[in-house]
Amino acid sequence: MFKPLLQTANTIISGKEEQLKLAIACLLAKGHLLIEDLPGMGKTTLAHLLAKLFGLDYSRIQFTSDMLPADIIGISIFDKNTAEFRFHPGPVFCQLVLADEINRATAKTQSALLEAMEEKQITMDGETYTLEEPFFVIATQNPQTQTGTFPLPESQLDRFLMRIVLGYPGREIERGILSGADRRELLQTIKPVFSIEQLLKMQKQVREIHISSALLDYVQDILQFSRHSQHFLTGLSPRAGLALLHAAQAWAFIHNREMVIPDDIKAVLPSIILHRLVVRSDQNNNEQQIMALFDELTIP
Repeated sequence: MFKPLLQTANTIISGKEEQLKLAIACLLAKGHLLIEDLPGMGKTTLAHLLAKLFGLDYSRIQFTSDMLPADIIGISIFDKNTAEFRFHPGPVFCQLVLADEINRATAKTQSALLEAMEEKQITMDGETYTLEEPFFVIATQNPQTQTGTFPLPESQLDRFLMRIVLGYPGREIERGILSGADRRELLQTIKPVFSIEQLLKMQKQVREIHISSALLDYVQDILQFSRHSQHFLTGLSPRAGLALLHAAQAWAFIHNREMVIPDDIKAVLPSIILHRLVVRSDQNNNEQQIMALFDELTIP
């Protein structure tokens, strides 16, 4: 089912099939995606590509240090004709929202997305405005070592179902990028592979993928290990457990399986937990070594 979609996506973002699958799984699981990488690695291109492939309305919000919450959610303006305040929706009222360089904005502005991401609604002047389905936020952030960045608070990080890193392309892939057509020009030629109606149907089907009792035990073992391990200051929340289950269901769905297997959980586990765990300052925070700790758990 997803082979044509991945083939089309590979013409724009080559050599990153695993990251593409994770991004698609995040969308199918009704989550939100955080992409962390250096500038110029294709983060914005990936967001625009997903919007094209699924025929979604697309808006891009460029986060800056002087940005205000009203720049995201909208503002009420007094209408002299009706003698009433009229709400003008902001760019968050879109099916796919790209929050570009989200960690360049202050915590107050970052928090403007919290209600939208969690409740899929916006409250302004006592009125509640429901966001259209599907609603998918892709946020990009630069490494915190770069100047002019504000770290995302834990409450905001937890709203992202997944975090992925694109990384540098291989030498052959990079040669194709350097000698080939401009990726932005190629994006304009992409046609939707799935309709919005098909996407909504698939999102519903993903939640129906079977998860055995043994795999639920395995997920609980992961949560309990994170909470009692000396390596972490705080463990994984129940929301993280649900995120892991839903992502594993989506991964199984992409691979045409009617039930989740242990490999599905292992495939999505790093992207689900690494941005949620707070490592003790006296412990090694290398991501590969952190994931190696969870390999000690018994797999069904």
